[in-house]
Amino acid sequence: MTTIKASCPSCGAVELTSADVALRVCSSADLSYYAFGCPECGDEVRKPADDHVVALLISGGVTPEVWDLPAEVLEPKAGPALDYDDLLDFALRLGDTDLLAAAAQAPVRS
Repeated sequence: MTTIKASCPSCGAVELTSADVALRVCSSADLSYYAFGCPECGDEVRKPADDHVVALLISGGVTPEVWDLPAEVLEPKAGPALDYDDLLDFALRLGDTDLLAAAAQAPVRS
């Protein structure tokens, strides 16, 4: 079995097997990463994985899991950003379900 060498921020160099490493390859390459539980301290370690690292881990027997960014991430954002007052108003409206249901059913004004 192939030994994979990685580093833990707390413990330093550690040796892993391909079963110890999770490789997540994103459609947006800069968001790909690999993760492992440190065999020394037990911490979950997550590190970015560029194309070279992805190729090395796959050649070492790590099975990649491919994921895509949700479409909402790439949508343009229009209008002002939410502020604390907006969030507070929203939270208060959640507590008043009758008004929230009525507002959802009200006709849209132009």
